[in-house]
Amino acid sequence: MSTDSDIIRQSRDSPRAFGELFRRHAPRLHRYASRRAGQAVADDVTSETFLVAFERRATFDHDWDDAAPWLFGIATTLIHKHHRAEARLLRTLAKAAAPDNVDDETVRASERVDAAASVGLLASQLRKLSAADRDCLLLYAWADLSYDEIAAAMHVPVGTVRSRLNRARRLLRGTTTSQEMDYGRADTAPRNA
Repeated sequence: MSTDSDIIRQSRDSPRAFGELFRRHAPRLHRYASRRAGQAVADDVTSETFLVAFERRATFDHDWDDAAPWLFGIATTLIHKHHRAEARLLRTLAKAAAPDNVDDETVRASERVDAAASVGLLASQLRKLSAADRDCLLLYAWADLSYDEIAAAMHVPVGTVRSRLNRARRLLRGTTTSQEMDYGRADTAPRNA
C-alpha cells in the first residue's frame, strides 16, 4: 500500500493520483471541520483544503509518510478564515443551553438539561481560549492527532503543543469533568507524551 508521501510524489506526474489522498482523509477532515465551524462551512473547508493541498503538493515534507498533519494544518488555517462562523456557532450553543430556552418536556428529562447546560458552558469556555490554544485542543480532541502531528500541523515545537493543551485543560477543568473535556475520546491518556 502506498504511503501518502508516495501518492503526493505520484500526483506530480499523474494529478489523478491525488484523488486517493482525498479518499483516505476527507471523511475525518470533514468531521473535524464540521465540529469546528458547522456543517455548511465544513463542506467548503474540506474542498478548499484539498484544493490548497493539491496546489501546494510540491511543498509537502516527504519526511512524513502520513499527510494528515499537513492537511489538518491547512484546514485549521482555512477555518480561521471562517472564524466568524465558528464564533457564531459557539454563541448559538451557549444561548441554546440557557435555562430560558429549555421547554417543559426537556425540564422533565434532567439528563438532557444537564447535557445542554454542559454544552453551553463548554462552548462558552472554548470561546475564552486563545485561537492557538483552541486549535491545539480541538486538533487533539476532534481530529484525534498526536502531539507530534499537532506540532507539524501548526508549525510549532511539540513543547508548545504541550503548553497549549495544558493551558486549555486548566481552563476547562474548572467547568467540565475529564471525560467531557476529552469529548468522548476512547484514549484519554496523552499520546506521544
